[in-house]
Amino acid sequence: MSAEATNPNGVSPELRPLTQPAALQRTAQGRRRGRPRIDLRRLGRAALLGSAARGRTPDAIAHVAEAHRAHHPEADLTILSRAYVLAESSHRGQMRKSGEPYITHPLAVTLILAELGAETTTLTASLLHDTVEDTDVTLEQVREQFGDEVCFLVDGVTKLEKVDYGAAAEPETFRKMLVATGNDVRVMSIKLADRLHNMRTLGVMRPEKQVRIAKVTREVLIPLAERLGVQALKTELEDLVFAILQPDDYARTRALIDGNAAQGDLLAPIADNVRGVLKEAGITAEVVVRPRHSVSVHRVSRKRDDLRGTDFGRLLVLVGEDADCYAVLGELHTCFTPVISEFKDFIASPKFNLYQSLHTAVAGGDGAVAEVLIRTHQMHKVAEAGVVALGNPYAQPDAAESVPDGERVDPTRPGWLSRLLEWQESTPDPDAFWTSLRADLAQDREITVFRSDGGTIGLPAGASCVDAAYAQYGEAAHACIGARVNGRLATLSTVLRDGDSVQLLLAHDAASGPSPDWLDHARTPAARIAIAGWLADPGTAHDAGLPKRGRPDGETAETQGVAPAVLGAPAAVEGASRPEVENAVTDLPDVSVRLAGCCTPVPPDRVLGFAVRGGVVTVHREGCAAVARMRALGREPVAVRWQDTTDCRVTLVAESFGRPHLLADLTEAIATAGAEVVSATVEPPSEQRVRHTYTLQLPDAAGLPALMRAMREVAGVYDVSRAQHPATA
Repeated sequence: MSAEATNPNGVSPELRPLTQPAALQRTAQGRRRGRPRIDLRRLGRAALLGSAARGRTPDAIAHVAEAHRAHHPEADLTILSRAYVLAESSHRGQMRKSGEPYITHPLAVTLILAELGAETTTLTASLLHDTVEDTDVTLEQVREQFGDEVCFLVDGVTKLEKVDYGAAAEPETFRKMLVATGNDVRVMSIKLADRLHNMRTLGVMRPEKQVRIAKVTREVLIPLAERLGVQALKTELEDLVFAILQPDDYARTRALIDGNAAQGDLLAPIADNVRGVLKEAGITAEVVVRPRHSVSVHRVSRKRDDLRGTDFGRLLVLVGEDADCYAVLGELHTCFTPVISEFKDFIASPKFNLYQSLHTAVAGGDGAVAEVLIRTHQMHKVAEAGVVALGNPYAQPDAAESVPDGERVDPTRPGWLSRLLEWQESTPDPDAFWTSLRADLAQDREITVFRSDGGTIGLPAGASCVDAAYAQYGEAAHACIGARVNGRLATLSTVLRDGDSVQLLLAHDAASGPSPDWLDHARTPAARIAIAGWLADPGTAHDAGLPKRGRPDGETAETQGVAPAVLGAPAAVEGASRPEVENAVTDLPDVSVRLAGCCTPVPPDRVLGFAVRGGVVTVHREGCAAVARMRALGREPVAVRWQDTTDCRVTLVAESFGRPHLLADLTEAIATAGAEVVSATVEPPSEQRVRHTYTLQLPDAAGLPALMRAMREVAGVYDVSRAQHPATA
């Protein structure tokens, strides 16, 4: 818990040289410039002196009040003053191992959040976040004095504070953390700020405990900070963890940074040039050099043998409106040499954590390449603080309503978090949950694909159609039989790319379920868990309310696919129930008429005939490829017409995905439409696709469109067309 994260010798870590490893000293010294430092010794003295006079903001929270008003000028500080008074009086007499009053910890956590722009409710809960766990204050008292919202947050953080970071406890601990985060992202915001302050003061602990906490921070909390978009917390946590877990690499990286600083900032003259270009173009913009943090420099150094001076930072261009971002981009690409491969547009397609910016890189006249980030001031605020910058997500009356089981409507909940919440509920095994959670958090990039109804699905990079199916339909995706990607038929194993359009095809009767191969293509926990659950017990109906999917009596594993002789339905063999009847005629004497098998014309198709050997005229549709070939050979067409009779013969091709009973269902649809099967063939399956070819006798040619629609509606069939195979006249 937070009380363990203390400093030796009772000296503030922000003011003294750390007596911990040198790596931690350099981390404290290398923090972002401009971030206010909290004087814990002064605050400790103020805390011991008690609250301020009536009507005044206590001196101990002056830093918090100043930072809060910078983001929220009209904020009412009264509730913060009352929260501080309760927290100080409740923690009075409690000391950190460093000898500082314990109240300095919630004060430091609250200041971190205030600097990020958190709204008043979050700061109030932050001041009180340890009171229920470590003092005699009860949740009911918090509710009575500060309302349901603050009580809800304090309760959520209290549950997270009861974390035993032993290896055996981690899976269930972080399941609870995820649930708490999903109910209100502000709970995790407070937890992340709490962890940051504890990591800043981690040196008092035994080295092995430092390593254990740093590993948990790296594997779970830093990825969560990334997904919540709180980059300011994420980057500092990364550097602190880097210093503990890779002290040698950290020392080398800091030496590189210090050496570059001694040579002067090579990005400064490029920044001046950019300012001049934008000023001349009439674009109001703020251009600053943004140094890379230690982990970022380390990553770049691993890609390049020799770091360039411009690799130690990036240019940040801040403008007022979205359109200005593209105007800046145009000027930079006009006046400098752009590195096109470095361009990314995260404004048109924001990242999954709300991040928006234009990324580019340009080369100056001397060949120096500078990376440039272009964003509005509001984008920058969200890029730094993520969901913290969005304020109170329950400010609107209709968004604050509760729903069953403690779930609340949260407009800021990211899509990835909603998905994690869904699959964690279906994973009773904590170890399986833990493994899946870490695998999901390890995904550092997300893509967006478009559904056929215009909606979107967020997926990790490398996800397949299988993942899209379970993301869209949940366990109903067990009945998925294929997909169209960007309008073209695709297998479920197809890996999706950012911006793809995906139409998922489901079997209406849900007669089939996932195969073991699906696990090889699934990348998301939701898909893997659902598939594994079905394979382990296919006879069990799941939460989606689907019918049981056990195999029908008498079927074996081999009959789950479709082959020419599978599921021997009567229509799967050659047969003729009546003699062939043609309903096209010609005026030529002593010839017979035959309908061409390549295009299977039926009334009222526009048709042409060509005389062939044996006194036969073959009839083709005008658009048939064979007509063009015959004309090219100089063959003259013969006039043909349809008789008054309405019955006709046609050959149809049904394209489908293999599944049990498909052949029987198709022949039933044909019979229901009033057609008779003259012959039928089924080609061997290829990549789970099957082609059926039927020659059918219809009592009325006008019924052909309805027949084809009925065949298309059979589950598993994705296309039905008239036969168009190559043929000669």
